[in-house]
Amino acid sequence: MHELSSTAFVISSFIKVFLVFSVSLLVVAYMTLAERRISAFIQDRRGPNRVGPSGLLQPIADGIKNFAKEETMPATANRRFFVLAPALAIFPAVATFAVIPFAAPLPTPWGAVDMVVADLPIGILYILALSSLGVYGLFLAGWSSNNKYAFLGGLRSSAQMVSYEVALGLSLIPVFMLAGNVTLTEIVWQQQQLGFWYALPLSLAFILFVISAFAETNRLPFDMPEAESELVTGYHTEYSSMKFSMFFIAEYSHILTASALMATLFLGGWSIPFWSGDHMFWHEGMLIAGFTAAGEAIPAAPAIWKTLLTFLAFALKTAFFILVFIWVRWTLPRFRYDQVMHLGWKVMLPVSLGYVMALAATILVLDQLGVEGFLFGAVLTAVSGLATLLFVFVLDRGRIMGGAAADSEGRPLQGLSVREVRPILAGAGATSGLPGGSDSEIARKEGM
Repeated sequence: MHELSSTAFVISSFIKVFLVFSVSLLVVAYMTLAERRISAFIQDRRGPNRVGPSGLLQPIADGIKNFAKEETMPATANRRFFVLAPALAIFPAVATFAVIPFAAPLPTPWGAVDMVVADLPIGILYILALSSLGVYGLFLAGWSSNNKYAFLGGLRSSAQMVSYEVALGLSLIPVFMLAGNVTLTEIVWQQQQLGFWYALPLSLAFILFVISAFAETNRLPFDMPEAESELVTGYHTEYSSMKFSMFFIAEYSHILTASALMATLFLGGWSIPFWSGDHMFWHEGMLIAGFTAAGEAIPAAPAIWKTLLTFLAFALKTAFFILVFIWVRWTLPRFRYDQVMHLGWKVMLPVSLGYVMALAATILVLDQLGVEGFLFGAVLTAVSGLATLLFVFVLDRGRIMGGAAADSEGRPLQGLSVREVRPILAGAGATSGLPGGSDSEIARKEGM
């Protein structure tokens, strides 16, 4: 199957832009319904079920409500930036999806159409550059509102984004080392040829990327910029109507893009596991499925049903990560702000640096020994699995990340008796709500 002509390429690009943008906004709207229904399931209550059959028209009703609500403009706000901030927040969230391939090439009478809006040779770098711009919208929203709670939310957002952008970028370096490219279609192809999804040989990078993605999207337990118990609603406290809604559209768009990116980088993208019939890649202007032992290209056989199947596989993988985002939000409590910064700079950064060096040394040794194919992926899986076990079960254990019960120096209080805990917290001025009474009463409560 040959490439498209220039005219057919322009026409297909317009169609893809329209469809991807429309479908993305539709998915974002119904992600809000999915979150409300899943949270209702977790909390053993009924979710929205009144508007339309089983509540399926609730997102449309919410959209009409947001358009109809009265807009407010604080008298002391900077009007220009107050209006500009929601647009700055939503644009990067929507535009980043353009470089993510979502299905195998579609055969047409005019040639094969790539199922990606823009197959840029700098795909991941484009995503990192645009996603980092989203913080400007949140910070400007907090600053321009001239509200102290909104301003604190904007500051928190800036600090959090900067902190976890570093770990996010470092967690992608192992992907670059294995794929040898930053183009997302190339990364999908390399996973197909390796026979391993990168989630296995790069398991620790996968975990670090997921944690950083939660922080980048401001989702629980990293929703410091919107902590309603501390900041009312954070950076968007003064917003209403569609401007308020645009921040939520941006958040859910970021979740959709992050989920699609995790599916592409670590779960093979649109590739169907244990099947080689979907292997397709452009090589010297021809769509190929691979190479023979002699190095000759094997022509691919694209088909409409293969495109639909691969799109379904990609959608299921993306939906899985969206479910993880929703489930974690309604399961875990919010971190303290000092814990968020501690995790980003004192845990994620050194761990990701150490993992990159260990993995680079392993790849170098395997290349020198001439190890390839399945054995190459199996050895990397073993090394990454060991690193993951060290990170999860050995590195922390209450030593690095202090829990909610910690003294002023961050030392965990788990395992200490009431007699030992009380003077520590009393010295920090945190005696409120502690077991009171004499030493005999304390000993009685300890069972002594």
